[in-house]
Amino acid sequence: MTENERLVHRVSAVGIGVNILLTAFKLLAGILAHSGAMLSDAVHSASDVLSTVIVLIGVKLSGKAADETHPYGHDRFECVASIILAGILLATGIGIGASGIRSIFHIGSATPEAPGVLALTAAAVSIVVKEWMYWYTRAAAKRLDSVALMASAWDHRSDAFSSVGAFAGILGARLGLPILDPIASVIICLFILKVSVDIFCQAIDRVVDRACPKETEDAICRLVLEQEGVRSLDVLRTRQFGAGVYVDIEIAADGSLSLREGHEIAERVHHAVEQGFPNIRHCMVHVNPAEEASPAPDPAPQSDTAETATVQPPDGPPAPDA
Repeated sequence: MTENERLVHRVSAVGIGVNILLTAFKLLAGILAHSGAMLSDAVHSASDVLSTVIVLIGVKLSGKAADETHPYGHDRFECVASIILAGILLATGIGIGASGIRSIFHIGSATPEAPGVLALTAAAVSIVVKEWMYWYTRAAAKRLDSVALMASAWDHRSDAFSSVGAFAGILGARLGLPILDPIASVIICLFILKVSVDIFCQAIDRVVDRACPKETEDAICRLVLEQEGVRSLDVLRTRQFGAGVYVDIEIAADGSLSLREGHEIAERVHHAVEQGFPNIRHCMVHVNPAEEASPAPDPAPQSDTAETATVQPPDGPPAPDA
C-alpha cells in the first residue's frame, strides 16, 4: 500500500468513526429532546457514513494501474465516486426539506413540545467536531489533489452548517418560537442541496476534460520557455483527467536542427514539465520549425509533415486528443 493510499484510509477511517458516533448522539438527542431539526441533522450525519465509504472505494479504484482495457489508467473512478456522493447528498437534502415543510404546516394544528437542552448540546458538539473534520479532510485532499476527498471535506462542512441551523432553530423553539425548529430543517436542506450541486459540477469538470486554471497554464508556459533550444511556445493544451492532468505542447525550435537534436529539446521540455508539476500524468511535446526573420530565397516547397517532427518520449503512452 502506498503512502497516499494509507493517508486516504486513515482519513476515511476517522471520518466513518466520527460520523457513526455523531449519528448515534444526534439521533438519541433528537428523540429524547423532541427536536425534528436534530433528527434531520442525524440523518445527514448517517448519510456521511455511506458517503465516506463511497469516497474510499472511488479513490481505491482510481489508483489502479493502467491495463490493456484502460491504457490511461482509472483516474475517473474518483469522479464517479464524487457524482454518486452528490446524488446521495441531493436525496438527503430533499428528504430533510420535505420533512421540515410538513412539520411547518402541522404546527398550525398542534402545539409542539419545545426541544430539550440535550438537542441544543448535540448541535453545539456537532458544529465543533464537523468543522474540525472539514479542515482535517481538506488538508489530505489538498495534499493528494483528490476531488473525491475534497467532496468529502465539503460534506463535513455542510454537516457543520446544518448543525448551525439546527442550533438556531432549537434555541428559537426553546425561547417560544416552535416554528423555528422545522424552519431550521428547511435551511439545512438548502445547505445540503448547495453542496451537492457544487460537488457534482466539480466532478463533471474533471470528466469532460476541463482545462487547468489560467495561473497553472501560465506557470507551465514560463517553464517551457526556460528550456534550452525552445524559441517559442506555439500551443499549450491542458485537461484535467480525474485526479491527474494531461498536457499537449507545441514548441518552435531552430528549423535547421537534426531530428535527433529536436528530439532532445522535446525530451527536455517533457521531463521539465512532468517534474515541475507532480499532478501532470503525461506531457506530449510536438516540435515545429521556428519562423526565420530572413528566410533563404526560393526555398524548396515542403509539406507540413516534412517540416515538423512529433516527439513521444518512451516513458509512457501518449495523451488522448483534447
